Amino acid sequence: MNPAQPDPAVTASVVICVYTDKRWFDIVAAVESVAAQDVAAAETIVVVDHNDALLERASRTFGPRGVRVLPSVHRQGLSGARNTAVEAATGEIIVFLDDDAAARPGWLRALLTPYADPAVIGVGGIAHPRWPERRPVMLPGYAPDNRDATGELDWVVGCTYTGQPTTAAEMRNLMGCNMSLRAEVFKRVGGFAEDIGRIGKNPLGCEETELCIRATQAYKKDGRPARILFEPRAAVDHRVSEDRVHWEYLRRRSWAEGLSKAAVAGLVGSDDALSTERGYVTGVLPKGVLRELLRRRPKGAAAIVCCLGWTAAGYLRGRLPGATAHVRLPASNAGA
Repeated sequence: MNPAQPDPAVTASVVICVYTDKRWFDIVAAVESVAAQDVAAAETIVVVDHNDALLERASRTFGPRGVRVLPSVHRQGLSGARNTAVEAATGEIIVFLDDDAAARPGWLRALLTPYADPAVIGVGGIAHPRWPERRPVMLPGYAPDNRDATGELDWVVGCTYTGQPTTAAEMRNLMGCNMSLRAEVFKRVGGFAEDIGRIGKNPLGCEETELCIRATQAYKKDGRPARILFEPRAAVDHRVSEDRVHWEYLRRRSWAEGLSKAAVAGLVGSDDALSTERGYVTGVLPKGVLRELLRRRPKGAAAIVCCLGWTAAGYLRGRLPGATAHVRLPASNAGA
C-alpha cells in the first residue's frame, strides 16, 4: 500500500444486486473484484432479487467468505433489491456495483477518498464496456478499436458515454453500475423509487437519476451543501451481453429511457430532469453524427439519429396524462 495514500476515514458497505444464475460467473467476478481491493469494505452485501435457487447458491458460495447474502424484501426489481441493501447496510457509505461489472484495482479507494469533504454526498466512477467481440456499428464511438474509449450511445448498455466528464468533476447524477452515496442520504430523502427501476430484462431505469436529483434538491432546501462527484479513477469493466448489441435492443432501450425521463420529470420537475440532456442533445449528438458521416459510417450516424428519435417519442408518450401517474416516491426517514 502506498503510504502517501492513507485509508479513507469512512466505512463502506459494497452492494451487489443479483437476479439470475445466467450471470453466475459475472457475479463471482464482481464479488472477487471487491475482495481484491487495497481498501477493505466494512462488508459486502449480495442481495438476491426473488430467486430462491440463486439465493441458496449464493449463500452456499459466498457465505463462507464473509459476504452477507440477503433476499430482497421489497418489490421485485433492481430498486427494491437496492432498498433492501440500504436498510441492512452498516457502512457510512453505500457503494453499488452491478452484478455484471468487475472493479479495477484502486476502485474502492477512489470512490471513498472524496468523502473527506463533508459536502460530498455521492461519488461515481467510470464504466468501460466489454463487448462480446468489438464495438457494434449501432453503438458508434470515436475510437472503435480502443477498449476504453467511449461512444455517444454507450449509456444504452449502462456505460460511461461521450459527453460525460473525462476528469474529476461535479455532476448531476451517478451511473448505477458504479456509484456510492452517504447512508445519511437515504435517511434524509428515502430510497430508490421502485416504480421506475429495472425488473429483470425490462430496460426501464433512471432511478439513480431521480434519487440524485431528489437528494440535491432536499439538501439545498435545507440550506446544506451537496456535491455529487465523478471520479474517473474509480473504474469498472462492465460486460455487455450479446442481446444488447442489436438494433431491437437499441430501440427498446431508447423508448424506455424516454418513458423513464418523463417519469422523473413528473417527480422532480423537467428543469432538473433534463438539465444534462439538453447539452447532450444539442452538442454531443450532432458532433457524433457528423463524425460518422465524414468517416463514411452511415449506420453509426443512423443509430444516433434513431436513438434520439425513439427516446424523444418515449418521452412524449410518457408525458401524456396518466402515462406515468403510477410512479410514486418512497417515504423519507428524516424524522426517524
